[in-house]
Amino acid sequence: MSELANWTEEKRAAFLYRVMAASESGTPRETLFRRLAEEAEGQAGIWERKAREGGALIPVFVPDVRSRIVAGLVRRHGPRRLRTVLSAMKVRGLSIYSTGNGEMMPHQLDHAAHHSGVSGGGNLRAAVFGVNDGLISNASLIMGVAGASVDHGALLLTGAAGMIAGAFSMAAGEYVSVRSQREMFEYQIGLEREELAAYPNEEAQELALIYEARGLGPEAARALARKIITDPEQALNTLAREELGLNPDDLGSPWGAALFSFFSFAGGSAIPLLPFLFGTGSASMEIAIGLTMIALFAVGATLSLYTGRNALANGLRMLAIGSAAGGVTYMLGKLLGVTLG
Repeated sequence: MSELANWTEEKRAAFLYRVMAASESGTPRETLFRRLAEEAEGQAGIWERKAREGGALIPVFVPDVRSRIVAGLVRRHGPRRLRTVLSAMKVRGLSIYSTGNGEMMPHQLDHAAHHSGVSGGGNLRAAVFGVNDGLISNASLIMGVAGASVDHGALLLTGAAGMIAGAFSMAAGEYVSVRSQREMFEYQIGLEREELAAYPNEEAQELALIYEARGLGPEAARALARKIITDPEQALNTLAREELGLNPDDLGSPWGAALFSFFSFAGGSAIPLLPFLFGTGSASMEIAIGLTMIALFAVGATLSLYTGRNALANGLRMLAIGSAAGGVTYMLGKLLGVTLG
């Protein structure tokens, strides 16, 4: 980026910090954001000097439309709810919102700075939810058509179309989501790399301010920040986590996420469809309902691993939700079938 573009980024960040500080009035976070605004103004001054040395004319800073919209949303809803949007606009210190009370104990800080790796449970959790989405949506679709028509071909075609369309929709959504996250991360890391090279001491000061806001003493915060900044790769990783609230380890492959979603959704949606591939009549419908109910209970029980709830209660709750969705869709299909027929 050019010096003038970097100047604009820092001035915009300073503007948003002041809005965030006002929104957090009376809390320790107000002080953090006001001090970060001062740091951003100082860094803008560095880029301004570089730009002037290159012969550029520095305009009067006026927040653009996007900044004013985000500022209005922050005033209305607070910074916590706007974390993702603010991260994309070069606003730092958002990791203070990453825990329930927005704080991290001092003894956790050094561990956070050196943390790497991510739990492998994320993919399993995504698979369970993908199966659940496919199961409920396609079972409800088949039940709706069954209410309107008993034609076996119509049921089979509807189920197959629902499975294919839903799987591609889920895959496309996951691809766009993960790709967007990666693009934001890559852009922000590019900015941090450039800033680390231009003014490492100022970057260390920003990081120290965040650590102070989390309860570490000023001297200890500055010592830890200086230690981290001496290793460029570790510094970039830590700045992403602590300043931007981003976790590089959570960013997977867009294509991997798309394929994972496609097959998990397709697997779930195939369950109520399978009986119609091998049989006809009411027997196929009864088997499809039975398989769907068993699968709903199994999915609910599996989700208890992530909710901490009783597996039986979770399974029964999911069974009730899925049964209600299928029952309502069946009745609507029957009503429409009578009306249109």
